[in-house]
Amino acid sequence: MSNTIKLRIGQILAIAKKDIKIYYTEPPILIFGILFPAFLFMAFALGKNIPFKNLIPGLLGISLFFTGSSVGPYITPWETNTKTLERLLTTPGSISVIVIGDILAAFYFSLGISGLIAFTGIFVFGTGVANIAVLLSTLFLASFCFAGLGTIFSSLPTDKPSNVMMLSNLIRLPIIFISGVFVPVSELPEWGQILSRFSPVTYVTDLLRFALGQGHYFALSINLIILSIFTILFLLIAVLLHRKTFIKRI
Repeated sequence: MSNTIKLRIGQILAIAKKDIKIYYTEPPILIFGILFPAFLFMAFALGKNIPFKNLIPGLLGISLFFTGSSVGPYITPWETNTKTLERLLTTPGSISVIVIGDILAAFYFSLGISGLIAFTGIFVFGTGVANIAVLLSTLFLASFCFAGLGTIFSSLPTDKPSNVMMLSNLIRLPIIFISGVFVPVSELPEWGQILSRFSPVTYVTDLLRFALGQGHYFALSINLIILSIFTILFLLIAVLLHRKTFIKRI
């Protein structure tokens, strides 16, 4: 590994470490990343005669989606507001390094919370695991996918985190209801099944159901390929958009 690559990796990890220390306990991230999806899930699950272990795939899907996409929308506008973004731009790290560091911090947040939920579901509520490799791969891929999506939202050139959070929720909420989280894709109306194919959450939830030994809609290979495509696209788009809008923030 060349010295340049080592330097870039070190810079990315330093950005991620900074984000973890500063932003993980910020109220907007805790509210929109943890409390909001938790209450959304409880509102759906309460009163239904379904064993809780059968609800774990949906809970994991919501958790991955909201935790992964809630960190990025807060970081960049807040640092624009506090003028710390200018200091970051004076460091040797490029804009791409800064963006990837933010994505990595969001990835850790999503993977940590969702991993805890998966552990609780398996070892406390007795949710069966049919394929541990698929479960772990889905947690990793989905965390990166939604971390990239959240960082796309933060490319909006504003210094108000509330504006970005509002925009992200306007997009995230409709996606949840067409993604087979609450109602399996097979039970959606025809137009819902068509729309569900455009949501990355659909493939995440389907993979989780497969991994936990429950009914799934798409083939395993289709789920993995399309989720991988979404992940790569979100990461590339996040970097490209931030390159265009970063200077406008100063």
